[in-house]
Amino acid sequence: MLDIKFVRENQEAVAEAMRNRNAAWDGSAFAELDEERRRAIQEEEALQAERNAASKEIGRMMGQGLKEDAEAVKERVRAINDELAEVSRRREVADNALRDMLLATPNMPDAATPVGKDENDNPEVRRWGTPRDFAAEGIEAKAHWDLGPELGIIDFERGVKLAESRFYVLGGLGARLERALINFMLDQHTSRGYKEWWVPAIANATTLTGTAQLPKFEEDLFKTTGGLYLIPTAEVQLTNLHAQETLDVSQLPLNYTAFTPCFREEAGSAGRDTRGIIRVHQFSKVEMVKYATPETGFDELEKMVADAENILQKLELPYRVISLCTGDIGFSSAKTYDLEVWLPCYNGYKEISSCSCCTDFQARRAGIRYKDPENFKGSRYVYTLNGSGLAVGRTMAAILENYQQADGSVKVPDALVPYMGGVTVIGSEA
Repeated sequence: MLDIKFVRENQEAVAEAMRNRNAAWDGSAFAELDEERRRAIQEEEALQAERNAASKEIGRMMGQGLKEDAEAVKERVRAINDELAEVSRRREVADNALRDMLLATPNMPDAATPVGKDENDNPEVRRWGTPRDFAAEGIEAKAHWDLGPELGIIDFERGVKLAESRFYVLGGLGARLERALINFMLDQHTSRGYKEWWVPAIANATTLTGTAQLPKFEEDLFKTTGGLYLIPTAEVQLTNLHAQETLDVSQLPLNYTAFTPCFREEAGSAGRDTRGIIRVHQFSKVEMVKYATPETGFDELEKMVADAENILQKLELPYRVISLCTGDIGFSSAKTYDLEVWLPCYNGYKEISSCSCCTDFQARRAGIRYKDPENFKGSRYVYTLNGSGLAVGRTMAAILENYQQADGSVKVPDALVPYMGGVTVIGSEA
């Protein structure tokens, strides 16, 4: 959430940032609500001061035996209390309206974030690896939604039977590959300084508000009958581990990782990536989250991107890194890099990780602060960062497609062989 004082003092900059983000922003409404709130606060303070002075006057009069005069002042105190109740009601209405407005307002893009309208304006930062030329090898490359069923490791029909469309079942070496990828990713991240957590797959509304999934994106969440929600990402839980806490600067940066199942309604994705396991309602993901100081937040973002790239490089999967423009970055993000893996079925690159620095946007909502007595008094909000490390289903799809062989089998990447119990090739289990 944006700082109300910052918005008040930088209304033109906020308006421009929201235009660049393609986000709705009514600066006039904000100014009117803010003025109403500040006016009500001033009236409250004036009335409270008058009431305090009157109370002292009543005490003085009673002490001097001036009961009739004291009664007149008491009548004024009763009138002040009625006025205070009305002014407080007005302030509360303005407070709630401003809070709702700021909860629905996205983060300010960092100055280094490219200005653009949509994903077509995202500049490429770098590439790694060279996609295979299947035609030169005499192989007709298949999509993972064909390879998986042919190998007997992905079953879409049973996924629909057990749940509904956009669910799938993994069997045999498919289930083993999923588990291998999760363990491999976690081992890589913990070896690079991340602390592993095991967290609930269900979160309450306060937790989801802290990371800004609520109230903006409620339609994309699965909600339980008890008013709780299935998490769309472990970012929600890892970021809120320190909600309403004040950390010491000596603890920062904190690097956390976790595997969780993730659940998304994908309400706004009708017709997009409906085949295969790219965009589904339930998927596995290993997440990275960092807490940092404002001075180090964007440096930590570069390190997080390198940690995600490490996974793809160890798996020898070609990918590229792009910098998301203002019209494409997520709601909470100030700066985002996407890692896109090469997928032959698309004859192009597809997002497999998104790494973002959210500045103090989430920390302000969740109440996450830090203290640094040598440099400032009191406490300040931390910077939070999050990134996929990686989306497991998309990684599996990339492996199946990039490592397919002429005989229809799939070679297991060398880095995964120990996690696959020594299995080097996935052949037909049909």
